[in-house]
Amino acid sequence: MTSADAGAGRGAHAVAPDGPRHTTVQVAAGGCGHGWTHPVAGRQVFDLHNTSGTPAEVRLTDPRTGAVYGEVEGLGPGTTRPLRATLGNGTYAFTCLPADADAVTGPTVRISGDNSVRSGPAAVPVTQQELIPPTLAYQQWIQTRTVELARRTDVLRAAVDRADLAAARAAWLPAHLVYERMGAAYGTFGDADAEINGTTAGLADGVRDPEFAGFHRVEYGLWHGESASSLRGPADRLAEAVHALRRSWPDQRMDPADIGLRAHEILENTVQFALTGRTDYGSGTDLATARANLDGTRALLGRLRPLLRTRTAGPAGIDTWMNRAQHTLDAFDHDGRWTPLARLTRAQREKVNADLGELVERLADVAALTDVRRTA
Repeated sequence: MTSADAGAGRGAHAVAPDGPRHTTVQVAAGGCGHGWTHPVAGRQVFDLHNTSGTPAEVRLTDPRTGAVYGEVEGLGPGTTRPLRATLGNGTYAFTCLPADADAVTGPTVRISGDNSVRSGPAAVPVTQQELIPPTLAYQQWIQTRTVELARRTDVLRAAVDRADLAAARAAWLPAHLVYERMGAAYGTFGDADAEINGTTAGLADGVRDPEFAGFHRVEYGLWHGESASSLRGPADRLAEAVHALRRSWPDQRMDPADIGLRAHEILENTVQFALTGRTDYGSGTDLATARANLDGTRALLGRLRPLLRTRTAGPAGIDTWMNRAQHTLDAFDHDGRWTPLARLTRAQREKVNADLGELVERLADVAALTDVRRTA
C-alpha cells in the first residue's frame, strides 16, 4: 500500500487525479475542523463535510491574527464542498459559523519545516466600524461633486432656454460626466438616479415615454433634431432633480458595508452598459462615460486604500490595470470629441473590452476584502 493509499484508508487524505492533496474536514459545532491530522505544505483541497443539521459558513484562518485564507458560505447539512488553498509554514485552524449558533474554532494545526512553499494570500476581515471613515470621506467627495453637477447642469439648461442648441450639445457632456464619476453613490440617490440619468429600460413607449427623463432624455433630443422649445421641459426637469439632490445629499447616509462592493460595481456596470452601447442616445460618448467611471473608481479606491494596506499588499495589479485602461480610453479623446463605439476597429474594441474586463476581475478582490463578515 502506498502512503497515499494509507492516508485514504484512514479517511483523512487522498491524492486526486487533478494533483492536489485532498483532506476531508468535518464541519459541526462539536467537531469543527476535525479530520485534518496530517498537515503538509503546498497546494491542497479541503473537502468540507457538514455533519450538522444546519447550514454553516466555514473559514480557514490563522488563529493568531484572524486572517482568512479561504472560505465557503452556505454549506448545507449533509453536503460536501471543496476549499482550495496553498499553505506554507504557519498555524491554521478552521472556524465554523453555523446558522443561528455561535462560531466555533477547531484545533490549531501547525505546518513547519518546508520553506519552499509560500502561503496564498490572506486578510483579516474588516469591521463595520473600520469602514465608516472612508465612507464619510467619500460622502464628502460626493457633496463637492453635487455642487459641480448643479453648476454645469445650469449651463446646459441656460443654453436650451436661449435656443442655442450647439452650445447645449457642448455643455451636455461635461455635465453628464460629473454625474458618471459619482457611481458608487447611485444606490443612495434613490429615485433621483432615474430622474437624473434614467434610460428607456422598462418604459413601454421608449424614448417617447413621459417617464423618460434626465441626461439621456436631453441627449436624445439634442442629437435627434428636437427643437429648443420641446427640450426646455426635459432640461428644466433635469436641473430641478440635480438641485434637489444637491440639497438633500448632506442628510443622506451611505451604508459602509456596501462601499467595497461599489468599487467593483462601477466598472462592472460600465462593461455591461456603456461598452455595449446600451446607454448611447445619440451623442456617441460611451467611451467618455467609461473614462469618467474609471475616475469615479479611483476616487473611491483612494479612500479605501489605507484600510486595504493594513491587511494586504493590495489586490494584485489593480493600479497597473487602472493605468492601462486609462491609457487605452484616453486614446479615443480628441480634444473633447470622443470616438463613438461604432467607429472602433475590431482590434480597438477587443482591447477596450479586454482592459476593462480584466480590471473588473481585479476589483472583485476589493469587494471580497471589504466584505463585513460575521465573527461570532
